[in-house]
Amino acid sequence: MGRPKVHPSNRLRANTACTTCRASKKRCSGSFPCTNCIHKGRGRACIPFKSIHASSQSRPSPATQTAIQGVPSRSSVNSHSPTASHTGDADRQLERVIETGSRSPEATHRTLPRMLRNLQGERVYVGKAASLSFLQLLRDTVTQHIGPSQFSHNFSSEDMLETEVHHDPLDFSAERCDNEEKRRFIQTFHTVTSGFLYLGCHTHSLISDGPEPKTDRGKSRAAVRDLVIAIGAQSCSNQPETVQIERFFFARGQQRTFANFLEDPSMDVVRVFLLMSFYMFGACRRNAAFMYLGVAARSAVALGLHTDSYGSLSLGEQQERSRLWMSLCVIDLLASSILGRPAATASLLRENKREIPRMTATEARLFASYQLSSILEEIISRLYSEKAASAETADSVLTKLNRWSDHLPDSLRSSTSSENEESITAQERIIGNMHVACSYHFAVILVTRPFLISTLSIRLARLHQTLSGVAIDTLEEDPAHSRLAAACVDSAVYMLQTCTEIHESELLLRNMAILKAFVFAAALVLGFSMFSHREVDPDIDGSFAGALSILRMLAHQSAQAAHYLEILTLLEAAVTQQRRRLAAQARHRRSQYVNRIFSLGDGPISARMPSEDEGRTATPLLMQGGPFYPWIPQDDGPTITPPAIDGDFLEWEGMELPLWDSFPFNGPASSVL
Repeated sequence: MGRPKVHPSNRLRANTACTTCRASKKRCSGSFPCTNCIHKGRGRACIPFKSIHASSQSRPSPATQTAIQGVPSRSSVNSHSPTASHTGDADRQLERVIETGSRSPEATHRTLPRMLRNLQGERVYVGKAASLSFLQLLRDTVTQHIGPSQFSHNFSSEDMLETEVHHDPLDFSAERCDNEEKRRFIQTFHTVTSGFLYLGCHTHSLISDGPEPKTDRGKSRAAVRDLVIAIGAQSCSNQPETVQIERFFFARGQQRTFANFLEDPSMDVVRVFLLMSFYMFGACRRNAAFMYLGVAARSAVALGLHTDSYGSLSLGEQQERSRLWMSLCVIDLLASSILGRPAATASLLRENKREIPRMTATEARLFASYQLSSILEEIISRLYSEKAASAETADSVLTKLNRWSDHLPDSLRSSTSSENEESITAQERIIGNMHVACSYHFAVILVTRPFLISTLSIRLARLHQTLSGVAIDTLEEDPAHSRLAAACVDSAVYMLQTCTEIHESELLLRNMAILKAFVFAAALVLGFSMFSHREVDPDIDGSFAGALSILRMLAHQSAQAAHYLEILTLLEAAVTQQRRRLAAQARHRRSQYVNRIFSLGDGPISARMPSEDEGRTATPLLMQGGPFYPWIPQDDGPTITPPAIDGDFLEWEGMELPLWDSFPFNGPASSVL
């Protein structure tokens, strides 16, 4: 039966085909080396096709004369060839270039921006620095090497996962939350925002719930109190009473915020929109959080928080404005880098270089995060605004990161506590130090991830050539790219090891708005590394298992964490399948005189998923059951029929297609989360 027709607007095509596929008029995967060239053992000759007209318009600079993944481009060895089909001369010239050791000084970005749908069906932008863009590239890579799997084909929706807002009325009153509970939620707020936020106001003085304020200033100050309590309740265990408190105080704080229609900017207006943004990240409403940050940033600029021109302000007022501005910049830069979007405060960071004298530990964590956010902005602007990432630029940024880490105070490095330190204060200090450390490791991952993609793609191609028994091409790695790729993996391991240690100490809260995005980004890096190697690295595998454990805990209260857990669980299954496939190929190559002739399985042995007894749960969340997938049976509930899925699709997991014709998914219309 023929393949159904696809509308031209929905066809997924590679932006650039390689020279060989274009000459033979075959479908090209769009990656270099492409799938066809890998299977036919001509990876070194797989170079992107460039028309003569395009190459004659502008001569590439020496820094951009080579194609991605360290393979010299066609323009550097055959720029005067009259036709694209003369690949013989190009191969010979390319071979001579490879023998001389020519390598690419840059790593072309293979992650692409994406357009997703929000809850209203509108298209929203996610940039190429986002983890979701890297996830799509990883799915394409998995498909090219092992064929279709649940990891690569189980997420065909273009919707951006977000939760619905609760608009139903609550049967709740503020009197049901006594002052003791409010103090507990406020302390939880300080813990979950440690290292990210320092509002510069005495939140503990806002515990008492007085009469309804009449002035705009009174409503804004009351909204600050309500939102602080809401964030604290959001981070605690989701008991029915706690959920009602969270929803009530957030709804009232939001209502009070918009009561004056944003007519006049004030410090409290900046605070409430910053708090609403942080709450929305925890509630899996990232687009709303991003918009609230924009309002907070414009209000801060109107108040002049971004400048040093304070005039006759007292020292206390100056420090209060400085703390609030740094908090806004930290959240804005982190959120923008996670989503791959331009930050509202990016062009204003260099105008605020004030250091707080005699800083407390809380202020030291905030100031360290603020300094790091300026480096994070430089990473996005210098590495991801270009078509390729320069190794020289990456080295300079990493040097700044190392200089930043060298100047960290001892209070941010030590995990020991004083004898008189309370457990709640110790938890706040440890969580804050963890946030600062994870922000650093996340910045290193963003710098080095393009080089990780370039290096591991070459290693996958060489691994395929070795096990296929074909003539091995000279696919050389750039030593600089390899070092940066190793730094990317090491940074992901260090981040997850730190988070796992704190998680095993039972110090993590039940909802960590920014941490889940950090853990997901690091786990994707380790999953890519695990997929690209035959050997098992205990540190990498153990750190990946730690990421699953952390997300499994957060998934009880966060739909975003539950979705991240599902993706990584399916990636783990794909890694297991890849390792078994590579082991089987190596075994077959070693022993060509004996075959296995009988097995109880009807088809190829599928990847076995480790059981709970082996230390991790690799069963996809869609099969586990949970509050976010109601068709899955609970321990005390009936079985509900799952959504209808094409039966032919479900059989893809058991297919063994060594010559699978992979479809390119690197167009802007490709399916995303």
